Amino acid sequence: MKTAYDIIVRPVLTEKSYDTIADKKYVFVVDIHANKTQIKAAVEEIFGVKVDSVNTLRTMGKMKRQGRTQGRTPEIKKAYVTLKKDSKPIEFFEGMAQ
Repeated sequence: MKTAYDIIVRPVLTEKSYDTIADKKYVFVVDIHANKTQIKAAVEEIFGVKVDSVNTLRTMGKMKRQGRTQGRTPEIKKAYVTLKKDSKPIEFFEGMAQ
């Protein structure tokens, strides 16, 4: 059984994700095999908030070449987490939203 810290890999810290923090929407890179209910439970456990919805998307790795050899960058799965209206915001992102 995976722990909550195995499911949530890292937050996505981009300009686009900063713009959604005011609406209580956060973006995380999650384990590729995690489903929405596991992601919801992990966010609620780690940050102590109430999650309203979870939207996920998977991005396939890009083909990269270096000389004759070629390979693929790793696949990632992102989770867009929306908190409930009465939930407190996530403290980790507090100073970044300005």
